[in-house]
Amino acid sequence: MSTTYHFQTVKHIVHGPHSLDQLADKLALLDRPVRRIALITQPIMEQKGVVARVVQALAQHDVQTLVVRDVEPEPTIENVETVFAGQIAPFAPDAILSIGGGSVLDAAKLFAVRLTNEEPLRQWLGVDLIKRPGVPLVLVPTTSGTGSEVTPNAIVTLPDEELKVGIVSRHLLPQLVILDATLTIGLPKPITAATGMDAFIHALESYISTKANPVSDMFAMESMRLIGANLVEAYQNGDSLPARQAMLMGSMYGGLALTAAGTAAVHALAYPLGGMFNITHGVANSMLLPHVMAFNLDAIVDRLASVAHALQIARHDDSDQAAADKLLARLREWTAVLEIPQDLRQFGVSEAHLEPLAIAAAKVKRLLGNNPKALGHEDIKAIYQRLLP
Repeated sequence: MSTTYHFQTVKHIVHGPHSLDQLADKLALLDRPVRRIALITQPIMEQKGVVARVVQALAQHDVQTLVVRDVEPEPTIENVETVFAGQIAPFAPDAILSIGGGSVLDAAKLFAVRLTNEEPLRQWLGVDLIKRPGVPLVLVPTTSGTGSEVTPNAIVTLPDEELKVGIVSRHLLPQLVILDATLTIGLPKPITAATGMDAFIHALESYISTKANPVSDMFAMESMRLIGANLVEAYQNGDSLPARQAMLMGSMYGGLALTAAGTAAVHALAYPLGGMFNITHGVANSMLLPHVMAFNLDAIVDRLASVAHALQIARHDDSDQAAADKLLARLREWTAVLEIPQDLRQFGVSEAHLEPLAIAAAKVKRLLGNNPKALGHEDIKAIYQRLLP
């Protein structure tokens, strides 16, 4: 565990059912007046009437809104640049608002800083390469997965390298976050499963990270407790507001945990699966989770045992090994109950792809460095191989 650590998060978090209704009033919390705002969203939010409701409320406060709906589900760096140049820059908004899943939230972060920084996005790939703060940013998540609303990270796809890459900067943190669980009611079961597992993985990887610290541990443990108790309920009974609220808070806590400690090998190995085969981020992470944790087991038995006890799936007299084994069994059980695929072949992956996948994953050194156990080239290939039964 690190002996020194730094933690930074968003300025304002508003939480509660129907809290989106307070958006127009809460704009007063931003550090500049807002008269023009770009709303980055997804078609489903228009179909649900959310966009029209927000635009009308903002108009009543004399705020003009540009609705941007062209961010791809797993945005490439070119998609972000094209939308920025074609829509965001000409509109010149005073602030950026995003209502949607992790991909559109990440794109919104980049739009906000692109308005105040001239460098192309490719120059920001990595850590702390953005020079100036962006325009005020307001994020409203509609899935309980990425925790992007409270992280300094944005993920983009590089098609030419068949890889997903992170842009990390304190300037990507929003000024205002609104957590309204009613927006997640009716989320399709596959999305509930993949995003919910992704949120749990953020917390678990942060908890076992080489950069884990008291701040990240606190958020990670509460995240896992909330998600562990409510994930299956949210999946099986998607109209349960208590379960949806717990999942949304758990997702946010997971985001705070990874902000403080970082994710590890699960995410590192997932990025090439997304870049090469367009496997969605949450599904790729979920498929890899049991196998990466089994690889890490001998290095983190005590930590996994602590999680098992927090989730109340271990007896008080269990040894650390027995408790950790029960947690791994629960992770495998979740992938079955939530119908997470466990065969990469259905996505077009074969043994011939193991070598390029391993080469690509090895490039994600920022995350592999957080893993409690070093992975060599053959270790990475072996983990992918387990998903080709």
